[in-house]
Amino acid sequence: MRVYTEEIHLSTRGNGHIIDLTEYCRQILRNSGIRSGLMNVFIVGSTASITTIEYESGLLEDLPDAMERVAPRGHPYKHDRAWGDGNGHSHIRSSIIGPSVTIPVVEGALALGTWQQVVLADWDVRPRKRRVIVTVMGE
Repeated sequence: MRVYTEEIHLSTRGNGHIIDLTEYCRQILRNSGIRSGLMNVFIVGSTASITTIEYESGLLEDLPDAMERVAPRGHPYKHDRAWGDGNGHSHIRSSIIGPSVTIPVVEGALALGTWQQVVLADWDVRPRKRRVIVTVMGE
C-alpha cells in the first residue's frame, strides 16, 4: 500500500462561504498515481468543515440557512463568554458537519455521484487562510 499527501491552501470569506474542492481532489488523485484505495480530505481548524453536496446556487444558500437554524448566531454560547470572539456558532456548525470526508478511489477515479462535489464550508465570523490536507492511500 502507498500513501500520498498534498495540501490545498485557500483564502475564505467566512460566514458560510462554501468552496468546491472537487477538481483539487481529482488533481491530487492524478498526482498520486493511486488507482484503488481511499482519499481523505481534512480541514485543519475548528471553525470550518468538509462535506459533500451538490454545488449549485440553491444549496449554497440552503446549507448556511439550515445551519443558522441549527446553531444560530447571537445565541449566548459559553465559548463566546470565555473568549469574546463571537464564533461559538462557528465551532458548533463545524462539529456537526465534521472536519473530513473519506471517498473511495475506484479505477483511478473518485467514487462520487454525478451531482456530488467535495466542499469546504467556512463557518467562522471573518476571512481566514485555510489549510486542507488530502491523503490518498491504496495501490
